[in-house]
Amino acid sequence: MKINWGTGIAIAIALFISFILYFVIKVQSNSKYDNELVVEEYYKQDAVFGKEMKRVQNAQDLAEKPVITETTAGVTIVFPAVFIPNKIKGTVSLYRPSNKKLDFETSISLSNPSLLIPKSNLVGGRWDINMEWQYDGKEYLTKETIYIN
Repeated sequence: MKINWGTGIAIAIALFISFILYFVIKVQSNSKYDNELVVEEYYKQDAVFGKEMKRVQNAQDLAEKPVITETTAGVTIVFPAVFIPNKIKGTVSLYRPSNKKLDFETSISLSNPSLLIPKSNLVGGRWDINMEWQYDGKEYLTKETIYIN
């Protein structure tokens, strides 16, 4: 049997489609490749976006902003000296884009102007930090990305 060029093209296309389908099925059936949304309730979060932007603007308007730095002990968050530490309340969420299982949250309860997140809780790589905090009834939101070695 002789194969002409039309049959060859049809066979090549069929093999290419089979190749692509094999990888799609492999990725969808393997739990190693997690295909989840970044946040669980995306549309509910989008509905409160205006309030979030107001909190971000409040943080940007501060004369002195909280400073987030990596130290040998972990991640240190230092609040401005003008704030009374025990009046600062809120949470710090650490989000790991590559692995949802490493995400965690810690509350802000201070006796001095700095908060330490121990290095034992952090693996190397990129971390997104969302710090939602309040002082004297005013709400703030600080977002920053750090890289841990």
